[in-house]
Amino acid sequence: MNKLVADSSLLFVAFIWGATFVIVQKAIEFLPPHLFNGTRFLLATLLLLLFVRKRFYLRITKELLISGVFLGFILFLGYAFQTVGLLYTTSSKAGFITGLSVMIVPLLSLWILKEKLRSIVVVSSVVGTLGLYFLTLSDIASVNLGDLLVLFCALAFALHIVFTSKYTKKHDALLLTIIQLFTVSLFSFLSSSIFENHSAISMEDFLHVDVIIALVITSIFATALAFLIQTKYQQITSAAKVALIFAMEPVFAAVTAFVVIQERLSTNGILGCTLIFLAMILTEIPMAKLTHRKELLK
Repeated sequence: MNKLVADSSLLFVAFIWGATFVIVQKAIEFLPPHLFNGTRFLLATLLLLLFVRKRFYLRITKELLISGVFLGFILFLGYAFQTVGLLYTTSSKAGFITGLSVMIVPLLSLWILKEKLRSIVVVSSVVGTLGLYFLTLSDIASVNLGDLLVLFCALAFALHIVFTSKYTKKHDALLLTIIQLFTVSLFSFLSSSIFENHSAISMEDFLHVDVIIALVITSIFATALAFLIQTKYQQITSAAKVALIFAMEPVFAAVTAFVVIQERLSTNGILGCTLIFLAMILTEIPMAKLTHRKELLK
């Protein structure tokens, strides 16, 4: 039951991220991406601080601080590489390359976490990657600077999943989440001050209805709640399984785009969604068989 709750909660996170993709796209038409992310993650940090006990700072150890800052930094790198990479490549190619974390996470888990790779996980990762290709089908014969930057983004997101599995077993989930989100906010604001033109931004841009809606929804649901759920429930499930669950994000994004802006999926897109869903189901087959065998032995 615990694993079912964990997997369902993480699937809900993938749904939130996928469902908010459209509103974020609208918001960054008015605010630069780094400034938007800095504001979003700061609001999420302040929101989570409302739920900590008094004198919580007494529970912050050096190890917790280092773990949270490290997680926050690699999470920031994922967003930063993706944002800059999108300036030089297409959204479809970026979506596919980012999704390669499905293949990267099991390898990193084997190396960093010393997790034994189940053959079904390898098969599921391949099927999931194939699904991502069909869902975001594009010309991947040529590789440019943007593709390389987004590949670093995929590596950063994969590292974040793996190290979250490592650190969440050692520290309080709420405090660890707060520290990493605040770290993302700091680095985002720093990047914004260096790389983005603030003189062209007016108060009207900040108060635009699309920006307000995006900041409220993403800071509460796609950041504070989503990363708290990830940090809490990765104690129960494996990093490789989390990567496969998160591969559902572009599926939910495609469904949301259809509902909100009537963007229709092609035949390849439907095939891709089906393969990604199949990949997630495949990881449960051995567990179901094992449970059945145990029941027979009782």
